[in-house]
Amino acid sequence: MSVNIDSRVVAPGSDDYVDEAWQLKEEINRQEDVLKQRYDFFTDAYRRSKVHCYVQDSDLVGFAAVRRDGYILFLAVDPEFRGQGVGKRLVAHVAEDHDTITCHARTSNENALQFYEYLGFEIKRRIDDYYEDGGDAYYLKLGSDVGIADRISDLIRR
Repeated sequence: MSVNIDSRVVAPGSDDYVDEAWQLKEEINRQEDVLKQRYDFFTDAYRRSKVHCYVQDSDLVGFAAVRRDGYILFLAVDPEFRGQGVGKRLVAHVAEDHDTITCHARTSNENALQFYEYLGFEIKRRIDDYYEDGGDAYYLKLGSDVGIADRISDLIRR
């Protein structure tokens, strides 16, 4: 990962980077037809979450919004920064605070599913019509039973 990318944490209740996160999410939505949340839902959930951010200069290049129970509400990395370890490091930050990490991913989102599988997440179940637009989701879990801390540490060293 580039040396001029900074890690930041946005505490619950803060609006820091919320507009930038929305814009990044919307750009990914336009390009990949994923991350289809409505503005009000997104901003409300973002503000109630702990958000790990990576920023280059003043531009947000990736973020993970996480609930107190380790559920990743949103994980997004600018397509230009994918493959540079940003996503892995975001998940590693979440793993520092939680023994178990869970999330949902659209069944059609091959990029996300490959990424989560690479990190060691397991598909626990499929949920039909999970999303507002009728899209289906997988519920994924990475937990202490699969050695989350060791697995993430190994990935970061690569």
